[in-house]
Amino acid sequence: MKKTLLALSCMTFMSAAQADVIGLYLGGEIWDNSAEGSFGESSNMANFNLKDQTQGSYFIAVEHPLPFIPNAKIRSTNLDTEGSTTLTQSYSFGGETFSANTAADATFDVSYIDYTLYYEILDIEKFSVDFGITARDFDGTVQVTAQSQTVDDEGNTVTTTITGTENLSQFVPMLYARTQIGLPFTGVNFFAEGNFLSFDDHTLYDYMAGVSYDVVDNIAVDVSLTAGYRSVKLELDDLDNLYSDIEFDGVFAGLVVHF
Repeated sequence: MKKTLLALSCMTFMSAAQADVIGLYLGGEIWDNSAEGSFGESSNMANFNLKDQTQGSYFIAVEHPLPFIPNAKIRSTNLDTEGSTTLTQSYSFGGETFSANTAADATFDVSYIDYTLYYEILDIEKFSVDFGITARDFDGTVQVTAQSQTVDDEGNTVTTTITGTENLSQFVPMLYARTQIGLPFTGVNFFAEGNFLSFDDHTLYDYMAGVSYDVVDNIAVDVSLTAGYRSVKLELDDLDNLYSDIEFDGVFAGLVVHF
C-alpha cells in the first residue's frame, strides 16, 4: 500500500512538473521581402533584378529543465524568387555559356531547414538569453535560361533555349542567439533572434527583430502575435558551385503558440 501511494505521489509530482516546465512552441511568419544582389560561377556573377516576394517560415521548439541537455528548435524557410536581365558580358552558369547582350531569365528556388540546439543561459523573469549552434540544411535549384539564335546552312534562323542549372544540397554550421525582454503587466515583449557564420569567403546571417503581444496567456496555452523585420544574407563562395552575394529583407507578421 505504501509503495502504491509513493508511486502515485511520484507520478503526480512528475506530471505537474512536466506541465509546468516542459514547453512546446509552434509558430510561423509571413515574410514580405525584397531580394537584391547577384549570383553566378566564380567571379562571373550577374544581377538579375530579382523580384519582391512573400515567403513563409515555420518552426517548432521544445524547451525543458534538464541542465546538461540542450533545447531543440527546427525552423523551415523558403527563399523563392525570379528575375531577368540583359547580360552585359559573357556569362557562365551550370555548364552553359551565355553570350553578352543576351536577355536571360533566372529562377532562384532555395529553401533551408535549421536544426538548432541551444541553452537558455539567462532567464530572469521578463528577460532571457539563449545561445547555441545550428546546422542549416540548404536545398534548392538555381536556374538561368536564355534564347540563342543561329543561322543554319540554308539561311534559316534557328532559336535554341539554353538552360544552366546548379543544384544546392549542403549543410552549413552557424551560431545561434536569441534574447527577449518583456514589459511587465502589458503582454508586450521585444525580441531579437539570429544565426551567423563568417568563415573563409562565406558570410551568412539570418536575423529577425520585433515585438510580440500575448493575446492569450493561461495555464493551458499561450498565444502571441508577432511582427518585425527580418534579413537574410547569402554571400557564398563555391557552395555546390554556387557563388552569390544576395540579401533578402523585409517585414514579417506571425503567430506563436506555447503549450
